[in-house]
Amino acid sequence: MADKNIKNNTKKSLYLECASGISGDMTVAALLDLGADEKRLMHTLESIPVSGFPIKISRVKKSGLDACDFAVQLDDAHENHDHDMAYLYGHTHAGEEVQEHAHTHMQEHTHTEEAQEPDHMHAQDNEHVHDKAHTHEHRGLAEIRQIIQATDMTPHARKLAFRIFDILADAEAKAHGVDRENVHFHEVGAVDSIVDVIAAAVCFDDLGITEVIVPALEEGQGMIRCQHGLIPVPVPAVVNIVEQNGLSLHITQTKGELVTPTGAAIAAAVRTGDHLPEQFRILGTGLGAGKREYDRPGILRILLIEETGQTKRDSIYKLESNIDDCTGEALGFVMEELLCAGARDVHYIPVYMKKNRPAYQLTVLCDEEKIPEMERLIFLHTTTIGIRRQRMERTILKRENKTIETAYGSIDVKLCIREKEVTFAPEYESVAAVCRRTGMGYTECYRKIYQACEAAMQSEETQSEK
Repeated sequence: MADKNIKNNTKKSLYLECASGISGDMTVAALLDLGADEKRLMHTLESIPVSGFPIKISRVKKSGLDACDFAVQLDDAHENHDHDMAYLYGHTHAGEEVQEHAHTHMQEHTHTEEAQEPDHMHAQDNEHVHDKAHTHEHRGLAEIRQIIQATDMTPHARKLAFRIFDILADAEAKAHGVDRENVHFHEVGAVDSIVDVIAAAVCFDDLGITEVIVPALEEGQGMIRCQHGLIPVPVPAVVNIVEQNGLSLHITQTKGELVTPTGAAIAAAVRTGDHLPEQFRILGTGLGAGKREYDRPGILRILLIEETGQTKRDSIYKLESNIDDCTGEALGFVMEELLCAGARDVHYIPVYMKKNRPAYQLTVLCDEEKIPEMERLIFLHTTTIGIRRQRMERTILKRENKTIETAYGSIDVKLCIREKEVTFAPEYESVAAVCRRTGMGYTECYRKIYQACEAAMQSEETQSEK
């Protein structure tokens, strides 16, 4: 379990070690074990405008390790068989395999929710396997968004919950061949799945996470039963999420579903990188338990880490296009759109092309997972018919974003650390906002804000040393 003072750390990076896969309740349990506020979480869950889901948070043993368990205990009207291995993997109550269904019902329907927990709805359509049928909830994206909107949570947590369900909706839409607004969720529309997503969003928000590293998702193989029959593992929703969000997937020899759609969607929504720093120290550990039994322990381990090296190496992609027949207005607009969509940097270089025609070379720096969206925007808003792509290695200084309270208000600054020297610079938007509010010139305003930030940081350092 993590140190409860982790929220005071200035730099927070999480490493999601998905050696046994990932699911919604495993994620929530690991975050609680790491130090997320249980009382705050329960307050939010009690405000969800849906009934029938008592919550149990406990400690369990997985392969001899002490882990947190987060369980949504459904009532009779919402009960499912997510942890029923005989049902999910084609066995009868007597333990005999049901072979006659292995080749049927292979529709495009996606199995969506928790593989290693009792937190999602596996629809029942075989009365000879289970004695009692249950009502299955089918909710659309709009209805789920209304539920999240009505829940008492911070704007940041709500935004993350929306993001997770948007990712799930895109995956379902591709699987069914319909528009995302017309998708009717089966398993992820159930009460327990909605609870898992909201709970994960609240816990991430509570811990103040700014960076999440997900190198790869470890997945099993074989077949699993969903509402329409048996489907292959990885299930279609997971395949689509991995494809659409640039996640790395590693297929293991384990027979069974290790990565659930909700788990994959959470990983896709929070991931900011896929490479661990070369050197780091561990500030805290969280272990979240799953509910199913496979040939590997059902544990999601989350490490809170702090990079110890002064520099780190990673890679970035450079996209380039030479454009000689596009207006200045269009180029200015596409720059704004690219930056809003997550480009690291965008710039233009005047060039001369064939027949001595003046033109511009558009250059975009972005992370690998952003390439499809960057290219879409470039093709949409410019006249280019081709984009060059190059992967570039780089060495970067350790950096940190911080908000400092001054007489001019809250100022966002960027800190860079080199050896024992720490430098900082106020962010442009903060300086510009003060300029507009006070009427000062930019140069004078920047100087005064810099001095105010420097004094505030020195005072903060003095207080921390006492």
